[in-house]
This record gives sequence, structure tokens and C-alpha cells, in this order.
Amino acid sequence: MIAHLRGRVLEKHPTRVIVETAGVGYELHVPLSSFSAIGEPGSEVALRVHTHVREDAIQLFGFATPLELSLFDRLVAVSGIGPRLALALLSGIAPAELVQAVATGDVARLVSIPGIGKKTAERIVLELKDKLVGVTPSATSAADGTRADLVSALVNLGYHRPAAETAVDHALKSAPAGGFEQALRSALRSLTR
Repeated sequence: MIAHLRGRVLEKHPTRVIVETAGVGYELHVPLSSFSAIGEPGSEVALRVHTHVREDAIQLFGFATPLELSLFDRLVAVSGIGPRLALALLSGIAPAELVQAVATGDVARLVSIPGIGKKTAERIVLELKDKLVGVTPSATSAADGTRADLVSALVNLGYHRPAAETAVDHALKSAPAGGFEQALRSALRSLTR
């Protein structure tokens, strides 16, 4: 079983990357959060890997952080959720936000992710609520709250969640102490370029 890969990025696409290690190219399916953390083709990368074996295929799923891999492993253990749906979940919501949504039973937040229906969201909350205790600190920091509010504001304005998250992360890095309004303006500027 492959658990970790370090190598050079050969190709990078929103849902998959090809990493060359010792002359072999490995195709890894990645969530959007990991995709944005991976450098451009030619750069070095290290990814945690979940190896999924079926009768007709062996698939590799890559993650930039231990939290993403941990959530993925827990999601695929939920009845009715396969690797593709787990990847869609991690692409549609930030890992810390997913933990918070499950912990608080926020089914509406989970249903807002494409491909997740109400019954699936309820099953995720039911089966993972106790299993996610201790995965991340239960109390979110003020910065996490501000980030979530900014992303929510941009999504309500009609921007796609992944693009909104990237713009917000960039705005918060460039001016971490600027406040909500300044960060929102900065994120909107980057989205309209």
C-alpha cells in the first residue's frame, strides 16, 4: 500500500496530479484544497496517500495535510460514501469547516455541497459526530470565523466556493490584520481580475 509520495509534479489539473518519483509517474486524485497547495509542474511535492483497491482498479488519492487524509479515511468509512463522493466533500468545504459542520449537526451546510443530498448529509453527521472528536480543536479561532464569514459573503454574491476560498485566503495572507471589510474588498478585487 502506498501511504506517502514525494517527487516532482509532472501534470496538475483541478481534480488530479501526476507526481514522478524515481522515474515512475503516479496519478493521484486530489481535493481542491490540496490542488491549491501543490506547486506548478516541475516543482517538488510531498503528499499523503490513500490507496483504494477495487476488483478492476487501484486508485491513489493525495492530500496535502494529515487532516485532509484523516477526514477522507473517516468519510469513506461512512456507509454509502465512496472515495469520489468523499473527495467531492473535501473539495466543497474546508476541512476545519467540515469538522465544525459535523460537530454542530449543520446538515444545511453539508447539503450545499454539490452531490450531497439531505439523507447523505444526515448519515455523515450521525456516523461521524463521535468519530471526529479530537480531530481538531473544538473551538474555532476568530480568524477561522472571519474566513468562514468572508467565504459565505462571496458565495452569497454568486461566486463559486473554491474560487471564493482561494480569494479569501489570499486576502487574509496579504493583510491579516485588516479587518472584515478590507479583506472582503481585497478578495473581490482578486476575483474580478
